[in-house]
Amino acid sequence: MRFGLPLLVLLLWGLAALLAPVLPLSPDQIELQRILAGPNETVWLGSDDLGRSIFERLIMGARTSFFVAVGVVLISAVIGTLLGAFAGYTGGMADQMLIRVIDIFLAFPGILLAIALAGVMGPGMDNVIIALSIVGWVGYARLARAQVLSLKQRDHVTAAIALGTGRVTIVRRHLLPLIASPLIVEATFGIASMVIAEAGLSFLGLGVQPPEASWGSMIRDGARYMLVAPHMVLAPGIAVMLVVLAVNLTGDRLRDYMDVRMPRSVKAENE
Repeated sequence: MRFGLPLLVLLLWGLAALLAPVLPLSPDQIELQRILAGPNETVWLGSDDLGRSIFERLIMGARTSFFVAVGVVLISAVIGTLLGAFAGYTGGMADQMLIRVIDIFLAFPGILLAIALAGVMGPGMDNVIIALSIVGWVGYARLARAQVLSLKQRDHVTAAIALGTGRVTIVRRHLLPLIASPLIVEATFGIASMVIAEAGLSFLGLGVQPPEASWGSMIRDGARYMLVAPHMVLAPGIAVMLVVLAVNLTGDRLRDYMDVRMPRSVKAENE
């Protein structure tokens, strides 16, 4: 598969997030003589309105966006998949209740609901993860439920029921492995959505708080100096764009590769 450049961007993003605490960085160090300085050989991406290195703060912001996005997707995927799979397989009242809950969540725009929850709980990375997870599980539950409804009448499931296999075992061993592929693809696109959502919440002041760095808060701080120091907005803005684009391209290619209905000749073009 030619994941190529998108996978490289994601690898750099992950390495920056994981290695940020051990790198010799001083993202909060104020240098008054470098206030709003443009990119140069000393500060590669310039300095912000307090003279802090934008490059170093960009790396620390990568850590924030990475752990929020991955944390939210993991929590949402686990909760949503389990609820959707068991409701779809069990049917009856449990399934109807899940549908009604999903309808209630879908009645509100996801980002607005996340903003409301983050505003109630207060700013901070942990609260951002909780707020976005409360909103994000719905998509995985709908997908898992739909997949289970199409699979639970298969012969191998019927045979397991005839042998007296319990519901938990049937869902865990006979259904979850079959619905893993679409859920993995959904999770990749979910990461891109969470990167944007985290940046949006931080832009509104509901994410991590100063002096901690976030790409969204960096864009907010730089918006006041767009005419005199555009690098303050361009650097984090391009970082968000590259990561989201890389995640979406990787998700598209992963979906094509995992699609069993796609002809092998088409798959070979991506290998």
